[in-house]
Amino acid sequence: MPPLLVCRGCRAACVGDGVPDVPRRRGGRLCPPLFSVCFPFQNMLQWTKTAREGTSVADLNTDIRFIKGVGETRAKALEKLHIRTLGDLISYYPRRWEDRTKLFPIRDLPEGEYACCRAMLAQEPTAHRISGGQTVVKVRAVDEGGVLDITFFHQEYRKNALHRGETYIFYGRAEGGGIRRRMANPLLEKEGGQQLTGRIMPVYPLTAGITQIMMAKAVRQGLDECRDLPEDVLPDEIRRAHHLCYAGFALENIHFPTSPEALDTARRRLVFEELFLLSCGLSLLRQRRESVHGLPCRAADMSDFYAALPFALTAAQRRAIGDAVGDMTSGRPMNRLCQGDVGSGKTMVAAACVWFAARSGWQSALMAPTEILARQHYENLAPLFARFGLRCALLTGSTPARERRGILEGLQAGDIALCIGTHALLTEDVTYNALGLVITDEQHRFGVDQRSALSRKGSSPHLLVLSATPIPRTLALIIYGDLDVSVIDELPPGRQPVDTFVVGEKYRLRLNAFIRKQVAEGHQVFVICPLVGEEDDLPDERKAVTAYARQLREKTFPDLRVSLLHGRMKAGEKEKVMAAFAAGESDILVSTTVVEVGVDVPNATLMVVENADRFGLSQLHQLRGRVGRGKAQSYCVLLSDTQNPETRRRLKALAATNDGFRIAEEDLKLRGPGDFFGSRQHGLPTLKAADLSCDMPLLAEARDAAQTLMAADPRLTAPEHAVLRRRIQALFDLNEGTLN
Repeated sequence: MPPLLVCRGCRAACVGDGVPDVPRRRGGRLCPPLFSVCFPFQNMLQWTKTAREGTSVADLNTDIRFIKGVGETRAKALEKLHIRTLGDLISYYPRRWEDRTKLFPIRDLPEGEYACCRAMLAQEPTAHRISGGQTVVKVRAVDEGGVLDITFFHQEYRKNALHRGETYIFYGRAEGGGIRRRMANPLLEKEGGQQLTGRIMPVYPLTAGITQIMMAKAVRQGLDECRDLPEDVLPDEIRRAHHLCYAGFALENIHFPTSPEALDTARRRLVFEELFLLSCGLSLLRQRRESVHGLPCRAADMSDFYAALPFALTAAQRRAIGDAVGDMTSGRPMNRLCQGDVGSGKTMVAAACVWFAARSGWQSALMAPTEILARQHYENLAPLFARFGLRCALLTGSTPARERRGILEGLQAGDIALCIGTHALLTEDVTYNALGLVITDEQHRFGVDQRSALSRKGSSPHLLVLSATPIPRTLALIIYGDLDVSVIDELPPGRQPVDTFVVGEKYRLRLNAFIRKQVAEGHQVFVICPLVGEEDDLPDERKAVTAYARQLREKTFPDLRVSLLHGRMKAGEKEKVMAAFAAGESDILVSTTVVEVGVDVPNATLMVVENADRFGLSQLHQLRGRVGRGKAQSYCVLLSDTQNPETRRRLKALAATNDGFRIAEEDLKLRGPGDFFGSRQHGLPTLKAADLSCDMPLLAEARDAAQTLMAADPRLTAPEHAVLRRRIQALFDLNEGTLN
């Protein structure tokens, strides 16, 4: 234990190494000589007691129903937020905080912003009925220099609860200027209450049946229930070296901070801990992978494969193939991500790996997210492998029963070298004679369980993951866990860049004329809308794909063939619409982002994205990649009337380059990492405190600390690291052997 150091003036205790003669600072202020935190002495005794003694992990597994003030009904609502235990509750962090400590005079309330003021009621409240049978309660409050007119909607009880002459603290958004201001539905409490005001209040993500007050009370009760926290997961030397507070202080102040400084200190500790655990876990996964024996592949001259191709591969493709071949001959299972921009030739890298595996007698399976994409892969690869006498098969949900039986027999007998399919590859009756290579295309479309289920059909088969979502390498190391990364950073010769334009609504007529021109020249057009139906209740009907498709069919382009595609359609119906568009049976496809990963339509030359400001840059880049696949010049038009300067800068950044990696870096800065992958599809534990868009420096610090620790104790077998190992095992399902 580090020594308790007590300030001579403020009698506060500090943790750290240094002299005890620290500045006279109170609360959560930093003590510069110690680079540590100055806490109230009684609380510090409690936190150090916590770190020494602790409780069993089972205490944090207490069912939320048994926490005082929760009960059955609220427990069911909290379960929708994935809060089932006491541990879930205290680690359900606020999404933001509201500083309600500062009081403004009425006349100085910042317009349009939430703030607090102290005022006395100058009259009795009055109630009025308005249209719809609703009751509105109005009351006037005053202070020395201003008047505040307050309106309560749907709060009829306020009429009898508030009385003239009483003084309250009001928290709300003020409108108007000068000495006469207005507030609607403010929070309020009597002066001195300090339950809703006078403090920094947490704001949590909620669900139906749970209010902010309910959540705050539940968390408060949860923290009180576990005053004796489990042992600190961070080793003491790491906590001190990186100037981090104890876990108890962090948990208390992430929910109910005593000051902005205390909140910063708490968040830094929790973010560091999260990223440190993640880094240690990934290190353990890599060790586990390196200890597993891979299916042996014999070295082979790839020139035979290259010579059979009707085109020359790029240097980046050959480099990625070399990486994969090196993995497959290393004696360990390959676990590699091949990422590259749309059209960069990832499929040929996969084909080379299939050919290489087949030379050693191994079968391969390629899983695509949609039937139409699987069929496209089959039509491209089957003729290529036929030149080598290798048989391919296509297995999807719509494969006829007789054909399916033949494919299953061929796989069991080892006659089929490559089986391409969708989720149909995962069914129990699909068995292989010698599955040696598993390939997943557009991997973020598959859950971890699905990828693991396919890998389990072999004995530690090699794994190749393809992704057309360019991701900054720093982030890829985290998102893809224990995958090695190959990057295809150049496009094949002849691939034309897509000209991109950002325009407003005033260009609508010119855009419609341009759409007609493209169709008249024999080309096709994508039109992308953010939402699906009119029930989405947005003011512009172009934001609703069903309404907009109807408008285009009936009014704008009645003479053209307009089709509709969205995610709420049945799978078979979606496949049919997309296949018809690919076959040239419609001129305009109005769609949601379901086409982000879709079939190759070389005849499509124009991508129009409505309300483009509602999309991330990486997603827009993926959508843009749906065009420019043929020989004709292609275009992408981003429609947006947003006046937000940051959003306009984002859209202009996309228009300025076709380099997906540059766009990804920009998106990471502006939006964070969430846009690079679907919800939890990357397979890592959910980050509750860390935000990789702004915590990258702390990520580097946590990774360095983890690497230092793992170098000294690679398997965390030292007794002092037992708590750390247990926590990592709780975060990662190490039994799967892989995150991806």
